[in-house]
Amino acid sequence: MTYTYTPKGVCAQQITIDINDDKTIKNITFFGGCNGNLQGISALAKGKTLDEVICSLKGIRCGFKPTSCPDQLARALEEIKKEL
Repeated sequence: MTYTYTPKGVCAQQITIDINDDKTIKNITFFGGCNGNLQGISALAKGKTLDEVICSLKGIRCGFKPTSCPDQLARALEEIKKEL
């Protein structure tokens, strides 16, 4: 299943998340933001459960911002969990 999330308060403009039937992450694509860092986050999240990634990334801040692209990914995954 593919989900699309619009992040708030960060440079990335959209996150597309593909979830496997066993509720693990198949693929994550960020549009906008720091390309290399976001590719790294996507690669590290691949194959992990939603809860594993949420636990690892929730609350990370970017400089003085109250959120970050990793935190926005965690928030997106929390929304997806509500739908599953």
